[in-house]
Amino acid sequence: MSTKPPRSQIVSHLPATVPFTAPETLERQTGIKIHLRLGANESTYGISPKAYKAMQECITESHLYGDSTHYDLRKELATLHRIKMEEISVGGGIDELLGWIARVYLNPGDSVTTSLGGYPTFNYHVKGFGGILHEVPYRNGKNDLEGLLQTAVKTKSRILYLANPDNPTGTWFTKDELKDFRSQIPEDCLLVLDEAYIEFAPDEAVLPVDPADPGIIRTRTFSKAHGLAGARIGYAITHREIVQSFDKIRNHFGVNRMAQAGALASLKDPDFLQQVVKHVAKGRQEYAKLAEELGFSAYPSATNFVAIDVGSAERATSIREALWEQGVFIRVPNVPPLNHCLRISVGTPKEQNLLAHILRKTVHNLV
Repeated sequence: MSTKPPRSQIVSHLPATVPFTAPETLERQTGIKIHLRLGANESTYGISPKAYKAMQECITESHLYGDSTHYDLRKELATLHRIKMEEISVGGGIDELLGWIARVYLNPGDSVTTSLGGYPTFNYHVKGFGGILHEVPYRNGKNDLEGLLQTAVKTKSRILYLANPDNPTGTWFTKDELKDFRSQIPEDCLLVLDEAYIEFAPDEAVLPVDPADPGIIRTRTFSKAHGLAGARIGYAITHREIVQSFDKIRNHFGVNRMAQAGALASLKDPDFLQQVVKHVAKGRQEYAKLAEELGFSAYPSATNFVAIDVGSAERATSIREALWEQGVFIRVPNVPPLNHCLRISVGTPKEQNLLAHILRKTVHNLV
């Protein structure tokens, strides 16, 4: 009888789970085909025509590895943010960057502070590297900054995670609130500021970039406003010494040539980006009106989705399941009180109209 090589104690004690069940998995499990995909916060506005052209031209080079230094993209990003290339690290989306951060900063048993119901992929990586999560409930639909600070201090956390704008609520804090928050975080605690939706946010929500600060890592992505979710590419803005630490452990050829070409071309097409942001802002307004019409309330959002509070977890689950039966994919957060909400991505005007029609009918039938 053969013996199995033992797995690490950390992995052996982890539950067999993933942060999100993929919509394709749900289709296979239920036999229902998605006709309206508004649950993953992807951009149904597509990608920049310039990015499309650049990626097409790159197909013939697919037999070559991508640039492991991401030189051209980092150079363009440095110009855009008025920082140095050495203060930028590129990876396979924010999800991969969060894994790097956990690996670089955590020892087994180290404490980490985050919001209860916040982005689950961060928690997934923390647990995977043996960290201990301390979760602070939301307060009035927003991250509880005071609670996060108190918990980080009390638990001597190595990392404090905050998304601004937030997922899954879409709410945000101003730059002044963020400055005050940052100033109170202990020196030995890293602030991870997840800015996946920053392009949709008002200027007042954008903390000034300061890569000289070694206590903060800002993560950004091309998955949302740029529409390159399937290409898997994002970046971190941080102190150059932290970038050097990432270089010690990252997959240097993990970002393919087409993703790099598409991201670079998209950065050079600001008009396309501005149009997407404009259309999404209008869509958020339409969703808020729809929520009010149905007797619900929508959280103010600075993202490409809206969280609609329908009053109870039971009602939210019933509506989600009824929509799924009709081929409409949305999500409901897992923890109270956020599980009172339907989180719905802003689609194209045609998709918004179809969603409104189906949601009205569904809510009416469930009353």
